[in-house]
Amino acid sequence: MAIKEVEEKKDDNESLNLRHGNISLVLHSYSGIFSDFDPRTYEERGISDDFLTEVKRAVRETKGVTELRLLMPAQLRKSHEEIKIKKRLKDYFRKRFKDEEEKIKKIKKEGIKWFFIGSLILVISTLLYEYKGRVDSSSFRLLLDFLFIISQPAGWFTFWEGLGKVFIVSREELPVYDFYKKMSNANIYFLNY
Repeated sequence: MAIKEVEEKKDDNESLNLRHGNISLVLHSYSGIFSDFDPRTYEERGISDDFLTEVKRAVRETKGVTELRLLMPAQLRKSHEEIKIKKRLKDYFRKRFKDEEEKIKKIKKEGIKWFFIGSLILVISTLLYEYKGRVDSSSFRLLLDFLFIISQPAGWFTFWEGLGKVFIVSREELPVYDFYKKMSNANIYFLNY
């Protein structure tokens, strides 16, 4: 095999490795990862919305994400800065993952609370219905009828709203949760391009 063919095959293998199940993003500098408006050091600096948008897009198009590869020109790479940046990214993704996890737990907890309140209102409504048949006073019966009529839709509303929070609203948060879960578990590498 000629040297040129070996080099081309090597380039094809490296190209395939950059695409296979991982995310590879080309950066022109380290500042492409961070917000232009944040003057702090890499350990504290805010992550750029553009960078996050590109990572999210790449995650949607890739199945099992195990690596985030950040491709930089060889002459611009600084290993001591890359260590700080990797730590900052990992910390950011882990924190956001924990925040999303807590958010989903809170939504489900609130939904369960609404479900039980709705169930309690429906039980009270049933008791009102049973009790009003035993009351002789027409004015008191009118009050019980009014409370019964109000409690029925209120009970059903809170009952179904609670179930909606547990099974629907919490699922709407799953794409963001899944993104940060994948990224908190992904290895981050800097490579030359």
